[in-house]
Amino acid sequence: MTPFHCEAIPTATADRFRRTGRDDRGNPVRRVVATPEGGFPCRHCLRPARAGETVLLGSYDLPRPLGIYWTPSPIFLHEAACPRATTANAVAPIVRVNPLVSVRAYDADDLCLYDLGQVCAGAEVDAPLDRALADPRTAFVNIHTARPGCLLTRVTRLPG
Repeated sequence: MTPFHCEAIPTATADRFRRTGRDDRGNPVRRVVATPEGGFPCRHCLRPARAGETVLLGSYDLPRPLGIYWTPSPIFLHEAACPRATTANAVAPIVRVNPLVSVRAYDADDLCLYDLGQVCAGAEVDAPLDRALADPRTAFVNIHTARPGCLLTRVTRLPG
C-alpha cells in the first residue's frame, strides 16, 4: 500500500471549539452524550466516542478541497481534551467502524477525480484508498460518511 497518513483536525481548532463553544460557522456547538449504538467519531483523536462520553457537534470548514468542491462539514469532537491522532500507514479507527464510507480523491487543483471515487464499508476501505493514493493525479483523499456526508478524515501520502 502507498505510505499514507490520516489527518486529524488541528489541535488549535479542537481547542477553539471547546474554549469558545462556537464552531467554524459561528454556531454554538451542541453537546451530545454518546450512546452504545455508536456513531460519534471524534475528528481529533480519530477514535469513536465511548458510550456515556460527551462530544461536541459543530460545523468544520474543510481546508481542502478549495473552490467548487469546498464545503463545511458537521463533525464530532470529544468535549474533554484528547490526543491528536498521528498514526502513519493505518486507517483511522473512525473509518474502520463506519458501516458505509465515501472515498473521494482530489487533484492538485482541488478538482474531484470521479473515476477514483468509491463507496464501501469502512472495514473494506483499503483497496479503494490504495487505488486513489497510487494514482499520480491524486493530491489528497477525503473520506466521508456515505449517508450524511460528514468528513471523517483527510488522507495524504507520506514521503518515500
